[in-house]
Amino acid sequence: MSRQPVNWGLAGNEPEDDVVSLRARVQQLEVINAALIDRIERASSFEGNAFSMFETAISLEALVRDRTAALESALDQLSRANSSLALAHRVAEEARTRLRDAIESLSDGFAIYDGNDRLVVCNAAFRRLWPEIAELSDDLQFSELARAVAERGRTIGSLVSPDRWVADRMARHTLARGIHIQALSDGRWFQINEMRTSEGGVVGIYTDITEVKAAEARQHARHLGEHNLALQSTLDTLSEGVCLYDHKHGLQVYNGGLARLLGLREDHRPIATHAGLVEHCRALGLDEPGILDWRAAPGERQSRTCRLGARVVEIRSTPIEPGGMAYSFDDVTDRQLYEKTLREAAETLERRVTERTRELEAEVAERRAVEAQLMSAKTAAEHANRSKTSFLAAASHDLLQPLNAARLFVAALSERRLALPTRALVRQTGVALDSVEELLEALFEISRLDAGAVKPEVTTIELDRMLGALRIEFATQAKQAGLILRIPDTGLWVRSDIRMLRRILQNFLSNALRYTREGEVSIDVMCEDGEARIAVCDSGPGIQPQHLTTIFEEFRRVNPDRSTPGNGLGLAIVQRASQTLGHRIEVTSTPGVGSQFAVRVPIGEPVREAPPLSRSRERAEVAGQTGSIVIIDNDPSILRGMEALLERWSYRVITAHSLEALMERVEGGSVPGWPPALIIADYHLDDGKLGDDIIAELRARIGAPVPALIISADRSEEVKGRIQQAALPMLQKPVKPAQLRALIRTLLS
Repeated sequence: MSRQPVNWGLAGNEPEDDVVSLRARVQQLEVINAALIDRIERASSFEGNAFSMFETAISLEALVRDRTAALESALDQLSRANSSLALAHRVAEEARTRLRDAIESLSDGFAIYDGNDRLVVCNAAFRRLWPEIAELSDDLQFSELARAVAERGRTIGSLVSPDRWVADRMARHTLARGIHIQALSDGRWFQINEMRTSEGGVVGIYTDITEVKAAEARQHARHLGEHNLALQSTLDTLSEGVCLYDHKHGLQVYNGGLARLLGLREDHRPIATHAGLVEHCRALGLDEPGILDWRAAPGERQSRTCRLGARVVEIRSTPIEPGGMAYSFDDVTDRQLYEKTLREAAETLERRVTERTRELEAEVAERRAVEAQLMSAKTAAEHANRSKTSFLAAASHDLLQPLNAARLFVAALSERRLALPTRALVRQTGVALDSVEELLEALFEISRLDAGAVKPEVTTIELDRMLGALRIEFATQAKQAGLILRIPDTGLWVRSDIRMLRRILQNFLSNALRYTREGEVSIDVMCEDGEARIAVCDSGPGIQPQHLTTIFEEFRRVNPDRSTPGNGLGLAIVQRASQTLGHRIEVTSTPGVGSQFAVRVPIGEPVREAPPLSRSRERAEVAGQTGSIVIIDNDPSILRGMEALLERWSYRVITAHSLEALMERVEGGSVPGWPPALIIADYHLDDGKLGDDIIAELRARIGAPVPALIISADRSEEVKGRIQQAALPMLQKPVKPAQLRALIRTLLS
């Protein structure tokens, strides 16, 4: 496309100005010369004086000679000026040609915009990148080009939201502060580097980085392949045979143990499908092929010992998400032979006792020897079980490390400006990683409990303090589910391990809130026979009587609704923790009415708090010892819970559901400890008001930059960015009391 002429660096038109001046001067000299000649002619006609004419002629000759010399000098200067002007034009044209050739020789797109954001010059690579230039006017502005690109869907972002992409592109172009990357809809990637010129314009360089992106993708695929190889190597170390099928009944992975057990050499085609596995096992002599039936419903794990040809195997089948199946084959032939040998030995021993009653001393010695062998075998079995549990704990912990790193990478990726479909995939990836991490953490905790690595520290606990923390922790979850959460104050003290008891009640409350659709979830506390019966009651769907004992098994979920999150490990942890503590668990449920999960804990003697003198040292964390903490939240239950929690930490608390309500109390003089030393505000308040605005207005009214923090359940990037711009710390709901207390101490220090 042709563009308007461009000045490539000439300083001005000074030679042309000199020529015009010289021409004017020559014309002036010609006029003077004509006047002098006319005067001479008139003087000779009237005076007739020869001498006077001679004298005048001499004077005129000298004058004409001087004027003629001046005219020749002017003409010479004019000639030199014309030569200089021609040379300057030639140099300028050569410079323009060299610059144009240099720009056109660039493989990257190149464009220059003037101070009015009009396109001044661009090269062929730039025109190939944006062919829309050929259809637009000569006086093209960047905004016109951006809109044309968006209307034709040339970039990924413009396909999703053209207006948003144009606004973002214009903002980046206006800032012109370095490099950003654009993904085109045809699969290419471009790196755009824009900078301001000294005249206020913008120069942009557009570099094709599609190959770089492809190399990154190949590198990522190589890393995934290495991880898959490591996983396969881990599976091959197991003595059990393992195989996994996807929702389409296709084989995903199997290990060497399965290949050895099923006689597979280097060809896995016989078990490439689930039907092939069933047929191959039937051909090997599996006497109960029904154990291999496909079970898509969750919680239908099965384990059965059957014969596979000459071997005895224990086959376990487990449905997995999403819609797949996992099978494990454990060869127990030697174990059954050993058990049979033990049974035969015991039978022989019993028969010999009956037959040889007279040889009592010899019989007792022999029986003791057999008992010693049995005890040794039992000890070996217990040691093997502990070793297996320790391995599971170590494996869970090690797997949490790369999962945690992967979640950090996903979080870093979500911070970038991405297209909406990509952002949705990133968000789903983060949710999946969180689910895996929760599952592994639960397995890790169960394995630590099984291995006896968790030693309870039984102390006297103030029950109300624990219940107050749970009230704050689950208030937001209950509100989002539309449920009423009732947690009373009891005034009781109990004897237990504070961390394990809190985990038991947390799991009870979490399950109740998860499965209850409407109504309420409450905690009831009763004293019976020196014990406190702490029960979590809900108005959920209830549990069938036949499932009341199986719900405490690992991965056991009796509710067929897969829309409810969970992995079936919460109650398994509860059972192990209660057994470790020696607390009894009770379950009652009525289908269609609700359920009640209770734990019985010994009642303890109250422990008196430290005298006011020692508490004053902690209260001194609040500025001046007279300052207070203002809490603004539109949820009354959260206000009550926060007030109870902070007052137990010896802080003076002022609560209000809005800034107007707070200022009414202040103006009424009913607020002691004003002005406050700290402000805590929820982000989303009534009438569309935001916590950071409330904090700014309250600081303005107080006339001092009072420390403040935001609490919110909104985890969106927009909210995080706004809070960061306001330079305010932020805690996510549900708030962890220890984290809240540490942050308060930091802000008040």
